[in-house]
Amino acid sequence: MFAGLAEEQLVGIDRRMTSLSWAEGDALHVEGTPAEHLYLVATGRAKAYRTAPNGQEVVVELLGPGDLFGGLRTLGQEAYAETVEALTTVCALRIGDDAFRQILGEHPEVGLRVLEDTTALLAQARSDVTRQSTATVAERLAAVLLRLAEKFGEPAREGGTLIELPLSRADLAGMTGSTPESVSRVMSRWRKDGVIDAGRRWTAVREPRRLAEIAAAEA
Repeated sequence: MFAGLAEEQLVGIDRRMTSLSWAEGDALHVEGTPAEHLYLVATGRAKAYRTAPNGQEVVVELLGPGDLFGGLRTLGQEAYAETVEALTTVCALRIGDDAFRQILGEHPEVGLRVLEDTTALLAQARSDVTRQSTATVAERLAAVLLRLAEKFGEPAREGGTLIELPLSRADLAGMTGSTPESVSRVMSRWRKDGVIDAGRRWTAVREPRRLAEIAAAEA
């Protein structure tokens, strides 16, 4: 968001921000409460989710270093659209409405980048809705795992890509518009076939090409 700014400009922005940390399981902000701050993840992982009418958590995004989240009245948000919960210990920078207005006045390019990020998130949300209405559970799950591997993955010792995130079957179900039972069945089949492996706090994509083929099946 602040790429290209000079060192002294970054120092001026830094003075307006507050550094905060949360333990695993803590809520950084809660859906429906007044939107008063923007946050920028420095370290750690978090999930953003909404609560469906049936009470199910629908995970809309997984957040890592460099990701922006939250909301401000300056950006047309009266309340936070999601709850953001720490998946690991999280450190993030927080900025309020008045301070962000000052930054936009001094650095219009920052506002353009925030708008680009928001547009990209909306496009992803539309794509996810379309996929959930037309694709099978396996196709949706394959697409989600590939996206997580691209964003958070590291080379695995045994080959493939390691995603070190404490994701439950319920989290994956929320991200795919499915049920934990359906996700478990697909994951178990893929583990048996050697496509993936998984533990309590990690998932390894052993055969990304196979997942890509499954994800592309709906096309």
